[in-house]
Amino acid sequence: MNDVEQDVLFMRQALRLAARGRGTVRPNPMVGALVVANGTVVGSGYHKRAGGPHAEIVALRQARARARDATLYTTLEPCCHTEKRTPPCVPEILQAGIRRVVVSMRDPNPHVAGRGIRQLRRAGISVDVGCLGNEAATLNEGYLHWIQTGRPFVVLKAAMTLDGKIATATGESQWITGTKARAHVHQLRSRFDVIAVGAETVLKDDPQLTVRVAVGKRSSTGIRQPVRLIFDSRLRIPFGARVLQGIEEAPTVIATTNMAGPRKVERLRKMGVQVLVLPRKGTRVSLGKCLHALGKKGITSMLVEGGSELNAAFLRAGLVNRVCLYVAPALLGGQQTKGLLGGRSPRRLTEVVPVSNLHIQSLGEDVLITGDV
Repeated sequence: MNDVEQDVLFMRQALRLAARGRGTVRPNPMVGALVVANGTVVGSGYHKRAGGPHAEIVALRQARARARDATLYTTLEPCCHTEKRTPPCVPEILQAGIRRVVVSMRDPNPHVAGRGIRQLRRAGISVDVGCLGNEAATLNEGYLHWIQTGRPFVVLKAAMTLDGKIATATGESQWITGTKARAHVHQLRSRFDVIAVGAETVLKDDPQLTVRVAVGKRSSTGIRQPVRLIFDSRLRIPFGARVLQGIEEAPTVIATTNMAGPRKVERLRKMGVQVLVLPRKGTRVSLGKCLHALGKKGITSMLVEGGSELNAAFLRAGLVNRVCLYVAPALLGGQQTKGLLGGRSPRRLTEVVPVSNLHIQSLGEDVLITGDV
């Protein structure tokens, strides 16, 4: 095995470690690290939770004296700033006597942005950057998008028939897809900071919007539940709605406008619901303003599970980064049934929204189609 192959081998291990932090490190990135001496891993770690020790520190502590003259593999550039809850990693790396550092990708955070790498090199440490960089970027695509835009990475998810219908004329939608597809949805939910729906979905379906199946080796009770976000410009949802229950474990945020009654706003806040009174766009919450407000709170990713109107609003506002469409082998038809996208009908094909990087996965009788917008 040559040096390049060895670097790839160890960085893949570090990336697998990093992925263990999914769902618990927000708004921080997922990071994994290995300390390797003479071709043997002597220390390993990953960032487990926001405010906890970084991956590099965990790996160095495990390696102890064996870190001297060893190589450190890390999936993200080591931090060097103090504007956070934990000490910077670069001084710890220098003190440990690491000889070489292999970094998968630079950290675009303005507080880092190459400074960590420069400090290591100025101290005489050999630093190589870019090993499995695309894989590292994919792992932390939500974090990277948040850093670059100030708003969360948005995935639009829907279950639909082959002809693109998500509900009957009366709004019935449970269940279009089968059990395997529905179980997969819960795994998908566990990857996001926020699950978002509109008030109509709450009024018609009364969903819980929680993760309720085992995810990997963890039970549904052992993971952090995503924040539940409801777009409700007039605060129409009832106090008995299931999204307003169990707030201690699954927090709920309602995005509303000045059209909402102040008494209901106050009552919801007393129940533990976070109510954001945001600017309007017409009679609806400004989606752009909402996403930037959430970004300021450290929300880096959002799964939209709305109805056709909310789906269309997100897409036409240019706020959707990816679609996840669970497609059942069935046809519904009819002009009164609900399609994936509502709103006004385009008059020209030039208004089409292209979807790229398509991937198709079988889930029992159903298929999952994902693509980038």
